[in-house]
Amino acid sequence: MSALLRPARRVLGPTALALSALLVACGTQQPPPPPPPTDSGPLAVDAARDELAALAAAAQDRHLVARYTFSSGEGSERTILFTSAEDGSWRVDVPGGALGGSADVSLAATADGLFQCVLPSATRTEPAGCVRLGERDDTLPRRLDPRVQHPLTDWLDVLTDRRAPLAVSPAQPPAGLTGTCYSVDSTLASLNAPLDVGIYCYDRDGTPTGVRTGSGTLKLAGPPGPAPATVQLAGPVTDAEPLGTAAPPTPDASESPSAGTP
Repeated sequence: MSALLRPARRVLGPTALALSALLVACGTQQPPPPPPPTDSGPLAVDAARDELAALAAAAQDRHLVARYTFSSGEGSERTILFTSAEDGSWRVDVPGGALGGSADVSLAATADGLFQCVLPSATRTEPAGCVRLGERDDTLPRRLDPRVQHPLTDWLDVLTDRRAPLAVSPAQPPAGLTGTCYSVDSTLASLNAPLDVGIYCYDRDGTPTGVRTGSGTLKLAGPPGPAPATVQLAGPVTDAEPLGTAAPPTPDASESPSAGTP
């Protein structure tokens, strides 16, 4: 056969062979896997815990006189007066804080101890008198505890303690409350939680602006005023028995002196 009639053979040069191998390799290579997602959850939780601890520490250093309203959702609002004095003493006046809401009391912690004072009211016209309950850092017995004072006093110690079994996360202010708020829960599966779970709110200077828990809502009612050098008890200290929070028993009508009288 004539050379003119033979089909021409294609000869690939070195450059063409290299390009062909590169194309084959690119066609079979898998794309790199995407980077794993970053989990900022634990970091955000730790940051919230640190922020709340810092605000609670600032609240411990705040000395002021402030009015709060407390509402349990079952009745009218009560006005709570809180005083944190320059020497570290404090006093909380709680209308309806004893005898099922029928007696007004004041709790105070001074260098001399922890006191409950009974305040004059429409139903109790006697002068104010106080009873020493123990040392200033003693735990208030539950039967005497109106509980509204804790977010302003000893629960601040819990919020600043990083060892306390708490779970903290940022929260939106509940209706009626202002400030920077955090949801606080207990990680203990028991009834002896170190504080009431709920939402705790603070101003930037550490002023507690509000707390919402299962027992009610405590809300700052106005700008705080300057603090005194120390708190004063509402009355003299006596040997009387402190008043409990429970309502007194209702007298049995059959035991009334007038029972059976025609």
